[in-house]
Amino acid sequence: MNITAQQAKELMDREEGYVILDTRTQEEYAESRIPGAILIPHDEITEKAEAVLTDKDQLILVYCRSGRRSKLAAEALVELGYTNIKEFGGIIDWPYEVE
Repeated sequence: MNITAQQAKELMDREEGYVILDTRTQEEYAESRIPGAILIPHDEITEKAEAVLTDKDQLILVYCRSGRRSKLAAEALVELGYTNIKEFGGIIDWPYEVE
């Protein structure tokens, strides 16, 4: 379930049909994000995930600022029945492109 930023980038480069999930706040998301990321704040995962993330077998790559919230969000997704969750920590450790 936990992977490195490099492993996440490799998955993004070779896979298709995945979701990059940002679990920070709206304000943090507005400042900068990994290109293509969608936002569901970690404290809203339980309420919003199933409406937004309809395929529970889809590859979902989860991050936040430092790794704490993404870990909580990833655990919540697994509890909701998602099967392909990869949590790669925080954007502060992301050495690749942001927007």
